[in-house]
Amino acid sequence: MTAWRSALPETPDRQTFESRLRAIGAERYHDKHPFHVMLHGGECSLTQVRAWVINRYYYQSRIPMKDAAFMSRSEDPDLRRAWRRRIEDHDGGVEEGGGIRRWLKLAEAVGLDPDYVASTRGVLAGTRFAVDAYVHFVRDKPMLEAVASSLTEMFAPKIHADRIAGLLKHYAFADDRALAYFRQRLNEAPEEVEFGLGYVLDHADTLEKQDAAAAALTFKTDVLWSQLDALFSAYVTPGRIPPGGWDGREAVTRFLPDDDIPKGPNP
Repeated sequence: MTAWRSALPETPDRQTFESRLRAIGAERYHDKHPFHVMLHGGECSLTQVRAWVINRYYYQSRIPMKDAAFMSRSEDPDLRRAWRRRIEDHDGGVEEGGGIRRWLKLAEAVGLDPDYVASTRGVLAGTRFAVDAYVHFVRDKPMLEAVASSLTEMFAPKIHADRIAGLLKHYAFADDRALAYFRQRLNEAPEEVEFGLGYVLDHADTLEKQDAAAAALTFKTDVLWSQLDALFSAYVTPGRIPPGGWDGREAVTRFLPDDDIPKGPNP
């Protein structure tokens, strides 16, 4: 019996497992996607920036929905108390605050009608499929995997900091009000990571569970990457906007100094 036990692979320790999770982000996080490289480097046209704002809103708007689905599955009040802050961070209060409202301020800053953005009309089918798959994943998968899929937050502060610096440097619309969403996430994300990472490290106590958690985090990086693939295909190259996608003109409320859209009334 002793020999049989010694032949089994040992469960890696917490530090080794955490390093494994962080390596997934180092290899697969969407800060490496060509669209983000363009955006942060000032190489996106304003039409491309607007398309990103419209499509990313769909993701932002579904985050509190997936978190509510997650909370509805938990019988642990302590877990629900810790998790519900995520919903408050994005939905805000009755009258003000929240990441969704801050994102719509960004939409205004780039010259879009925020009501149009909030309607989610014009969102690419590829964006919808990827984001909806994430909501379903969190709703249906085991709790450990649902929490692990949120751990892309570990890599988010760097992309937010790079985005703030890049947008301020290269785009006329960028100011403190327009970029409030990203600045706030620099404060919120680390606290969410502390809880989520601790939960995953505590509960992934077998190699099988660690493999499942790593696969969940990999899935989430695929969700984020797929959204940018859809944007790149529609608005960069080959520049083929699929049926139902934003046409580059609808809901543009004002033209900005570096606008690339031909002047004239919207169709």
